[in-house]
Amino acid sequence: MKVCFVDSNIVIYANDRKAGAKQTTAIELVTRLMRGQNGALSVQVLQEYANVALGKMNQEVSVVLRQLRHLERLHVVVPSPAAVRRAIEIRSTYQLSFWDASIVAAAESADCMVILSEDLNSGQHYAGIEAVNPFAPGFRLSDYAG
Repeated sequence: MKVCFVDSNIVIYANDRKAGAKQTTAIELVTRLMRGQNGALSVQVLQEYANVALGKMNQEVSVVLRQLRHLERLHVVVPSPAAVRRAIEIRSTYQLSFWDASIVAAAESADCMVILSEDLNSGQHYAGIEAVNPFAPGFRLSDYAG
């Protein structure tokens, strides 16, 4: 099974009752990655989720804390000085924002083959890692999550 990195938008949709079908897909995806033990995310993803959940989504602190503990079942990549340098290299190579490049660097450090994201160009490879949009037509969950 492929090791998959989960981008912030997936986590946010999984926790957004207004996201409709995207919420259903995101919840199933994260759940199956947890069960299959082939999912990863970074501290940055946890921070971005917490920021949106406490701000725009106006979720209760206790709910956000519970969700963060739940997400910690995935492999969590902790940033290092080397990861910051690598993000700068990736930014320069692929003309990404620093924050998107940081996602790619984290996925690379976790030996991921795929980044599941709505934000990156689906089908493009960044540092040898394929970006895949799980909300795009034709996406098959079974190809990525056990």
